[in-house]
Amino acid sequence: MTSTPSSQQVSGTSRRPALRVVDRGTSGVTGAASGGLSARIVLRDALRSENANFYLLLGTVIFLVIIGLIVVFSASSIDSFLSDQGFFGGFLRQAGFAIVGIPLMLIVSRLPLVFWPTWAKRLLGLGVALQLLVFSPIGIETGGNRNWIAIGSFTAQPSEGLKVIIAVWLGVAIPLAIDRVGSRVWQVLLPVVPAVGLMGLVLLGSDLGTVMIMAIIVMGGLLFAGLPWRILSIPAIIGALGVVVVAVTSPNRMSRIMSFMSLDGCTDYSNTCWQPLHGLWAMASGGIFGVGLGNSKAKWSWLPAADNDYIFAIIGEELGLIGCLVVIVLFIFLTILFLRIIRDTDNRMIRITTGAIMFWIIGQAAINIGVVVGILPVLGVPLPFLSAGGTALVSNLLAVGIVLSFARAERDARRIANSRRSPSPSRGARRVRETSSSQPESPRRRA
Repeated sequence: MTSTPSSQQVSGTSRRPALRVVDRGTSGVTGAASGGLSARIVLRDALRSENANFYLLLGTVIFLVIIGLIVVFSASSIDSFLSDQGFFGGFLRQAGFAIVGIPLMLIVSRLPLVFWPTWAKRLLGLGVALQLLVFSPIGIETGGNRNWIAIGSFTAQPSEGLKVIIAVWLGVAIPLAIDRVGSRVWQVLLPVVPAVGLMGLVLLGSDLGTVMIMAIIVMGGLLFAGLPWRILSIPAIIGALGVVVVAVTSPNRMSRIMSFMSLDGCTDYSNTCWQPLHGLWAMASGGIFGVGLGNSKAKWSWLPAADNDYIFAIIGEELGLIGCLVVIVLFIFLTILFLRIIRDTDNRMIRITTGAIMFWIIGQAAINIGVVVGILPVLGVPLPFLSAGGTALVSNLLAVGIVLSFARAERDARRIANSRRSPSPSRGARRVRETSSSQPESPRRRA
């Protein structure tokens, strides 16, 4: 006599996991094989856990860092050798910062949204303290700018970290100001005051290029906050007047600007025109396909800052027009990814901070490329992810890590919203089982 399973047994069977391991060739599954399959399943689920924006942004940034390491190795090899660091000195230093920065970016990408409002004020205070160190005995002056600190052989530029702090601060403080006073009165600009204070500290060290990038970050945050143009025009006009005043009061800056604006072209060949002219000549010698990786002539002490501010000229010389277009396309693709993340969210903090970071990275890249190709005067800003400079690279990676954390947060928010809209599978399965158990048993089954 064959016994039929009871309703409790049926329901208990249905609650077992849907995924089962069946070994058709043997009588059982060994523990090692089962554990290996479970590990593969967990890895597959982890790889599927993030959205497309997350992986596209992460992959594009890592690709840019790899290109940067290759070009930095080529551009810095001669100067490193002449400074008794060997041909690999500059490359190893930059690679070390990349090894530190990429894991930090991934760690920051796992932080929840509540972390940033909680730590925004503390980060602001930390930024002020670090920037004040450049005026202490450990502060050093490079190229007329006192914007560095040195502890032994380790050097850092605190103002690069201030860019990240300003972007986070604006994303946290501006929504609070909008909720408090609205978006159509000038008081909504009060959160910009701490950012202006940080820019003032950097300007005390005579680094106008970094101050201009910080101002671009502020304008990007305000723009994506949805403020009316009447309000946005206030900081824009004040900032433009401030740049003019600072430029006019510096003889060094005025000489570079006047050389750039001269109708006869750059004529002071041995001084202010040396760097921009050799940068243009390097790009011109590259042609369409370049002279080949590592075959640059400009890096043989002809082009100052070949591995930093003018690394795009080395890219043009060694990789040609094709290499330059690849870099430009990657930055355009980054812009699209930032805009996609902004479009997919209604969170004002995410929109403001992501917009500020986008203005920072893309705006700085545009300025650097514009300087190298001769449509802007020399400003001394590096090319993000590509130029040599450990503090700048780590700061850029941290900024991208923040945007990655926003992409993860939006993914989680959409999953929660979808789960609330869709019926629970367990309840649906329970209703199916109750319906099937309530039906009368067929006469054939009773026989």
